[in-house]
Amino acid sequence: MTSEARAENEWLEELVRELRRQAARESGPDLARIVGWLGRRIRAEVALVDEAGAVELATPGFPQGLTESLEEPLGRLSRGQVATAATEAGALRVRCEALGAEVPRPVLVVVVPETLTSRAAGLVTYAGSLIAVLRRVRVDAGLANAYQHKAAQVRVAVFMALMAGDPTLARRLTSGAVPALLEAQRVRVLLLRCPPDDRDRHIRTYQDLSGYHGRGLMLRCPVYDDHLICLTPDAPTSRLVDGLRHLIRDNAHYTLGGSSPQPLAATAQAYHEARHALAVARNTPGRIADYRGPAPLEHLLPREPAEAWARSYLRPLRPVPALTIDITRLAVTFPRVGVARLLGIGRNSVTAHLKRVEAALGIRLDDVGSRATLALALAITSLYADSGTPHSPPSLEKLLRTQAATTWARTLLAPIDDPGHQKLYRTLTTWIQADTDTQRTAGLLGISRNTVTAHLRTAERLLNRDLLSTRSGIHDLVYALRITTSPDESS
Repeated sequence: MTSEARAENEWLEELVRELRRQAARESGPDLARIVGWLGRRIRAEVALVDEAGAVELATPGFPQGLTESLEEPLGRLSRGQVATAATEAGALRVRCEALGAEVPRPVLVVVVPETLTSRAAGLVTYAGSLIAVLRRVRVDAGLANAYQHKAAQVRVAVFMALMAGDPTLARRLTSGAVPALLEAQRVRVLLLRCPPDDRDRHIRTYQDLSGYHGRGLMLRCPVYDDHLICLTPDAPTSRLVDGLRHLIRDNAHYTLGGSSPQPLAATAQAYHEARHALAVARNTPGRIADYRGPAPLEHLLPREPAEAWARSYLRPLRPVPALTIDITRLAVTFPRVGVARLLGIGRNSVTAHLKRVEAALGIRLDDVGSRATLALALAITSLYADSGTPHSPPSLEKLLRTQAATTWARTLLAPIDDPGHQKLYRTLTTWIQADTDTQRTAGLLGISRNTVTAHLRTAERLLNRDLLSTRSGIHDLVYALRITTSPDESS
């Protein structure tokens, strides 16, 4: 083998190695690296001209303004009229090659002081083919990323429609490609807590060609960066459920909380159950927990008196815009920054809407008791359509002294209602009185802040309620303590 042939083989081997490197790049192809390599190997200045005739990238010494003088041959190459062209620019030799098959085509322009040898010209062709392939990969990757982004948006929209109790709207949002999940009678919500950067990888592992996940649905939580939301039909097992449990086994810093089976229209209740279970899972050895606990208080109160009280309490909000009410429904459970992210508005806008509500009702939403009262009223009105039937509203205290409410409160607090948990019980009551401020609680009790937090974590596990991470169980605790400590409880 001649030295020239050996050199050509070495160049081709370098191109193959470069292709492997490019294929392994997570950030996409690096075309400048190949253009620079080609220029060094054949001692030329090289430029890649895009489909519009602009220089996309070039070696440092490529003559400025050269492509303007080549407008006519570059146009013919881009339109697919010819595949290659050779010309001169003063003392320079110029070789142009069209890349790819689709028109308009990009063009590789090579400038050398002397005519290219046949081996150098062959290397230009090889390198140009590699650039064409990698540009196609880059375009396809861009399309794939755009598809994944749109698929993720659809999944969030479907989930939010289910959270609003509207499976019909969820089906319409799928544009006719209805996922199997929306045909299920009952569903479960599973919440996986994992590092934010892991979520997309898990979503794509189980994603099918339709953008869903077989009979399930997975999406990044739009509020909490470390939550992955999974919806699945109620079934003893599934590939998705088994896969999530294996993730817990293989990753010591993952936790998983699951809801009880709920009707599709009650996805919101299933989601809140999963949040409670996730808090419990954080404090259990296996890091997996399913929801255990009584039904929400609003489901147990007598309908007509509860509805009458709730609508009477919320009557001052009638002049308030519907958007303000929607934001308030979210803000009594989610942090304000989460509501802003969920709705795509500024945090200051969320605060402005909430100030309207505070002014109308004469309350402060940083007061945990007021927030719990508002949350209960909103939950009741969400549960029942306005019948328009007049009913004398009872006081909230009378509503909470019903047998159903009393039984609910005792059931919720039963795990800590014994002499062995007196310190824990006292911490909880003081924490609520201190508007859930752990530092104030520690000062009132004469213990450290870390001890208060430890007590709260124990309470999460015993009560099956989330008190610290998303605080969605605080309102339940407020009412349970209020009901069981009422002096008129037995009346």
